This record gives sequence, structure tokens and C-alpha cells, in this order.
Amino acid sequence: MRNISLETVDRTPRAVLPIATDHAPGTLLETHRHRRAQLLYSATGLMEVETPDGAWVVPTHAGVWIPAGQPHRVHMIDASTRSLYVEPADAPRPARRCEVLVVSPLLHQLLLATADIPPLYDETGRDGVLLALVLHEIREARSVPLFAPLPQDDTLAALCKEFLREPHLKAAPDAWARRLNTSRRTFSRHFRQETGMSFSVWRRQACLLAAIPRLSAGASVTEVALNLGYESPSAFSTMFHRVVGDPPTRFVRQDIAPRTGPYRPQAAARTS
Repeated sequence: MRNISLETVDRTPRAVLPIATDHAPGTLLETHRHRRAQLLYSATGLMEVETPDGAWVVPTHAGVWIPAGQPHRVHMIDASTRSLYVEPADAPRPARRCEVLVVSPLLHQLLLATADIPPLYDETGRDGVLLALVLHEIREARSVPLFAPLPQDDTLAALCKEFLREPHLKAAPDAWARRLNTSRRTFSRHFRQETGMSFSVWRRQACLLAAIPRLSAGASVTEVALNLGYESPSAFSTMFHRVVGDPPTRFVRQDIAPRTGPYRPQAAARTS
């Protein structure tokens, strides 16, 4: 199904309903909720997702699992999305809060293939089997800390969004403070109040957000590390391993290789 409203098919007697939607750049979906759980995946472009639990910037190759009934607001930045709406009883993930999931190349191709499945698909035929495999892959997808909370302060939020498009580890809080016409101490206190993170931790998260799609697209660890401002590939790899739970090469390789169990970060940072 393409470019239709969920409300028109929500009561269809099927456990999973796939909908592909092309959004105009800058489309804003104000706060809403669904009876069904949702996997929201951006095949292209960037998404900003806000819920009562926080705010995330979701790059290509990642998706957001949104539990049934969870209020959420989505800003599409030139995004073409694939959504799966799942009956609560059939939801493949038990989380009560939103999760950012890495979408593997296999799951990516499966989601693209669901775009033309009709509402009343044959549950025992190809379409039903394909969607059953999609649910399995969502169940096995890894939840990772791909988030950088966005402040409510409009001026600070604008700086954060600008930075998220071109993050760099060397960005100095003093420069941000000057742009906001305030002292570094006041800026640091205000930033933590607005995001729940120190500036240095948030800056690291922004670099992580940028790194994963670049690595998944085939860029080398050295290239990604240096472009993001790290002194060496080893410094970048150490950060990546500490936050995500795997070094970058293994993380990307596992996206391609079959998995036998859910992802369990070894030392994921808790920053919110």
C-alpha cells in the first residue's frame, strides 16, 4: 500500500499492515498515536522523532519501534518512509518505550518489498510469508543508543539541528556560547537542562549518529573517524565500542551476517 492513511485500513483483519509513504521535504506530523504498534523506517533522508520519553534524530539505515498507543511527533527531512503497523498482540518487541533499531540490509530489502502488498493479502501465500519474516527480523534487530535529544529552546534547537547535519568532535562549547551571547558556564548549564546531557556527551552522540550510516554505506573506519574529528581510528573505535557494545567493524559485519539472538550491548552508556 502506498500513500494512504492508516485509518482507512486499520480495521482490516490482518496482523500486519505495511504502508509506504513519500513525504514532501519538511513534512511535520504533529503529535498523534496509533492503535497498532509501528515500525517507522526512513528508506531515504532523515527523521526527527519526539515522544514523551525523549527525542531522537534517526538517520537512514535506522528505524524507530513505536509501541501501540505511544504519542509521537515526526519531522520528515526529505524522507521516504516504510511503516509496518502491527496488532498489539502480534508485536515482535515487548518494549513499552520507543527504541531505535538498526535496519540490516536484509530487513531494508524486505521493507522495500512490502510496499505493494494489498490490505487483504493472502496470509498463507508469498505476502504473508514475507511479512512473517519481516516480524522475525524486527524481533532480532538490535536496539542501539542512536539518539541525541533535541532541546525545547528554539534557538538552541536550531544550533543542534545544524550541528547534526555536519557533526565534528572538535566543536567547542565556547563557540556555541558566543553564538547564543552567553557565558560558557551558563551555556553548559542551560544545555544540560534542555537535553539531559552534557555538551560533550551530546556531541559524541551526534557523531555516533553520523558514523553508523557512513559505515553501513561502506566507508572505512579511518575515513569516518578522521572526518568526524577523532585523532585516530583507534580513538573512534574505543568510543564506538564503549557506547554501542561492539567495535565498528564487527557492528557493521553483524548487520550483514545472520544473527542467532538479540543484541545485548556490553557497556552501553546511560546518559539520560
